[in-house]
Amino acid sequence: MRFPRPLVPGDRIGVTAPSSGVQPEMRARFEVALSSLRDRGYEPVVGDCLGTPSVVSAPKEARAAELTAMLVDPSIRAVVPPWGGELAIDLLDQLDWDALASAEPTWFVGYSDLTTVMLPITLRLGWATLHGSNLMDTPYSPPEGLLHWTTLASAPGPFTQSSPGRWRSTSRDDYVSRPAVSRLTLDAVGSWRVLDGSPVDVSGRLIGGCIETVGPLAATPYGDVAAFGRSHAQEGLVVYLEACEDGAYTIARALHSLRYAGWFEHASAVLIGRTSAPAVSDMTQAEAVADALGGLDVPVVLDVECGHVAPYLPLVNGALAHVVVDGDRREITQTLA
Repeated sequence: MRFPRPLVPGDRIGVTAPSSGVQPEMRARFEVALSSLRDRGYEPVVGDCLGTPSVVSAPKEARAAELTAMLVDPSIRAVVPPWGGELAIDLLDQLDWDALASAEPTWFVGYSDLTTVMLPITLRLGWATLHGSNLMDTPYSPPEGLLHWTTLASAPGPFTQSSPGRWRSTSRDDYVSRPAVSRLTLDAVGSWRVLDGSPVDVSGRLIGGCIETVGPLAATPYGDVAAFGRSHAQEGLVVYLEACEDGAYTIARALHSLRYAGWFEHASAVLIGRTSAPAVSDMTQAEAVADALGGLDVPVVLDVECGHVAPYLPLVNGALAHVVVDGDRREITQTLA
C-alpha cells in the first residue's frame, strides 16, 4: 500500500467534480465548504469542472483530465469533490493511469459515486483513498466517537473510532435555506449489530464503497477485489459496503454478484452501512444482506456509519483495521501502514 503524505497546514486541496456539478442554488453551501477548508489551514484550488450542463459537471474528457492533473500535481495534497452523482463510471477509461502510477499518491476523498473512481485507484495503483465525506459535508463537526476526515489524512494513526449510537432519520439538511449548517441532527438511536449476534474481534485491510456504483465494476479490470484479497491474504480484508437507494431485491442481487466475483474470499469481516434504501414487501435491506452473505464464514456487521445516512465514519481504503463488536464496544481502529 502507498499512503499519501499526511496533510499539514498550508497544503493545497483540489476541488473538482468528477461526477455531478454544483447547482446554482447550492453555491452558498459550496462557498461555506471552501471556507471550512481555509479555517482548517488549507488552501482550496478550485477547478473548472464544477458546472451543471447535465447530470455531470462537464464532458468526460474534461473531467478525467482535470482529476488526473490534480492527482499528479505535487503541490496538491488532496482532492475533495463537492459530492458524488451518477456517472463517474464514464471516467475509468479516460483517466491517465500511466501518469497516475508514476506520481506520488495524493489523497482522494469522498463517498457515493466517487467510490467508482476511488476503488480502482486503490486496487490498480495501491494508493490509499479516504471514504467518508464529500466537500459539502466538510463543515460538519463529527459527533462524539467519530473523527473528521482531515484528522485521518493528517497522521498515520492508529485512529480509534466508535459508534456514536445516534443517527439521522430525516433527509439531508436543506443547504439552500441553511448553507452554513455545521451541526448534524442525530435524532434516532441505534448502533452496529452483528448478523448472527456473535462477538467480533477481527483485523484486515479495508476496501469497499457504494454497492450501486462499485457493483458494476466487479467483472471489469477496475474492480478486481478478489486479486486485492489474494495479495493481502495474510492480513485478510475488511470489506465495507453500503446501499444508497436501490430496493432490497436489487441489493441482494448485487451482493450475490460480488460474492460470485470473489470479493469476500479473503474477508475477515464485512461491514454494511446503515441505509434508508427501501425494503420490498417480503424482504428488508438487512434480509437482503443475509440472503447474499449469511452463508459466509465471516462476521457481517450491520448499521455501520459508512454510508449515505449521517453521521459519517471516515474509512481509509488500504488501511489496516481492527474491528471489535462485543458487549458495549462498537469500534474500529485504523493504522495507515
